[in-house]
Amino acid sequence: MFDLPVVTESDKKVYSKFRKFLLDDGYFMIQYSVYARICKNADDVRKHEIKLGVNMPSRGNVRMLQVTENQFENMKILCGKKVNEENIGMDSLITFE
Repeated sequence: MFDLPVVTESDKKVYSKFRKFLLDDGYFMIQYSVYARICKNADDVRKHEIKLGVNMPSRGNVRMLQVTENQFENMKILCGKKVNEENIGMDSLITFE
């Protein structure tokens, strides 16, 4: 989840660069400024937390919340509908060992 300033042209470039990083790193948008990414285990979560730290803007607010697959599946949508990417579950991931 993030809230970044978009007042100046420079702010807008930083916002766009951060959003592009999220999309390139496998995140999908749940709603405006709320992105999610499926991680297969705790090590994967830590890896992406480090990547977020490296690519995080210096201004604004960026928050990370770890949610289990079960918690995510039990999320209630009170208004609106799921985006297509939310229907991707752990069983649809391909892993290489």
